[in-house]
Amino acid sequence: MKLLMVLLLLFPYLTRVADNDYPDKEMDAIRANYIKAVSDKKLCKAMLVQLHTKNGNSVYLAYRGAFKTIWASHAINPIVKLNAFNKGKKDIENAVKENPDNIEIRFIRLSIQQNCPSFLGYNNEVAQDLQFIHENKNSITSTLLKNMIAKVIKKEIR
Repeated sequence: MKLLMVLLLLFPYLTRVADNDYPDKEMDAIRANYIKAVSDKKLCKAMLVQLHTKNGNSVYLAYRGAFKTIWASHAINPIVKLNAFNKGKKDIENAVKENPDNIEIRFIRLSIQQNCPSFLGYNNEVAQDLQFIHENKNSITSTLLKNMIAKVIKKEIR
């Protein structure tokens, strides 16, 4: 009986320990939504709202910037498009400055630079980011991120 009481008292703490991978689950959700947001305007807007409250983490800042650049593709007004893109680009570049050795941030910048129109002039670091990713891809622990990067690298090699 005492053992049962102890287990019941410790249960909330045990579940927290078992759920230590919550940030990884949250990041995988953001990663999955990053892929979907290109074709889903509502999802893109929801991610912008969600990431607006995330501060102090350069990876969140990079994703927020990426979603802003994606939002530019959903906007109709050319001024709104350009403003959204420029704000997103600024967030991505700030994330790179904060954490230049983070492979995920460099991947985000690479994927945006590969897919934005060339007339925007945001494609100067493609080769640099691609080389960095090739040199550091073995350090990635997220399967989803590995798969995302593999698709981008294959696209670049073609």
